[in-house]
Amino acid sequence: MDSFLPAVAAADAAPLASEQLRELYSLMAAVRYLDTSAVAWQRQGIIPGYAPELGQEAAQVGSAYALDTARDFAFPTYREMGVARTMGVDMVAYMSTHKATWHGGMYDPLASRLAPIQAVVAGSVLHAVGWAHGQTLSEEPGVALSYFGDGASSQGDVHEAMNFAAVMKAPVVFFIQNNGWAISVPTERQVAGGSVAGRAAGYGIPGIQVDGNDVVAVYEATRDAFAHCRAGNGPVVVEAMTYRRGPHSTADDPGRYRSLDDERIDAGKDPLERLRERLLAVGAADEAFFAAAHEAARIEEELIRTGIEALGPRPGTEMFDFVFQETTPALENQATRWREESEHV
Repeated sequence: MDSFLPAVAAADAAPLASEQLRELYSLMAAVRYLDTSAVAWQRQGIIPGYAPELGQEAAQVGSAYALDTARDFAFPTYREMGVARTMGVDMVAYMSTHKATWHGGMYDPLASRLAPIQAVVAGSVLHAVGWAHGQTLSEEPGVALSYFGDGASSQGDVHEAMNFAAVMKAPVVFFIQNNGWAISVPTERQVAGGSVAGRAAGYGIPGIQVDGNDVVAVYEATRDAFAHCRAGNGPVVVEAMTYRRGPHSTADDPGRYRSLDDERIDAGKDPLERLRERLLAVGAADEAFFAAAHEAARIEEELIRTGIEALGPRPGTEMFDFVFQETTPALENQATRWREESEHV
């Protein structure tokens, strides 16, 4: 782990127990199975689109595992299925977004502590800082966990968010999954200064760069960042160095900008296999455990697929129901015109 400012650490940090390591493996196996299946569902016409995360399981599961859903809140992009699964979100409701149902998924953001999926690049980073500042104003102990990628870090919104959070000491963890690619552009061609974590120094924020394929390292870095925020010290930047092994989305062809040999060489060790070797080395699991974990993941995938296939269409009028808490005359006019044209009423 590389730190660009004095390290932060949880005062009562304890190493993960064997049971927790096995839980992390089961979560990563479930995410891997569901992610692979979601790509197949798109090819089969069950969902119209999906953003794969093959290779990023450790970054997502490890970071979300450090989150306390009783008081914290996570702000995802469109690629945080593993975060949702780790937080215990209803996965049929989560995946309904990829089926293009209305209002960004059918799970309850307030109950789950996971904000709706955000397709606007870097859009959720400002939301996270706003929520975190609200925690300060109301003297609540929550910390915001803001996810975005190395490509999104080039957006102006991210810099505005980091500066505001630093000035106001907002309790927010900026968690960057540096997966090596901003769609088809490699990191070295769109991130100046060598790293995203290094930029934190410009705002006086601690910046930590961690091996994003090591789920334990990711968990510990995020846990320490949460402790720093909760102590009233303001935000932290955590950059998890990982690799997107597949396409940017199911509409992308990575073969147009890199070869399979490049992917095999640059991706490094598979994060799931890496944890498996660790569990075997310390005697925390055996082959029966791994077989059971993968069988549970297979059964879970079948249940989620059945649930998604059973989802019917949502009423078209819902697109006007969730824009504002209180409607406006202009919105009412648009809704009336829409009903006249589409429903002939």
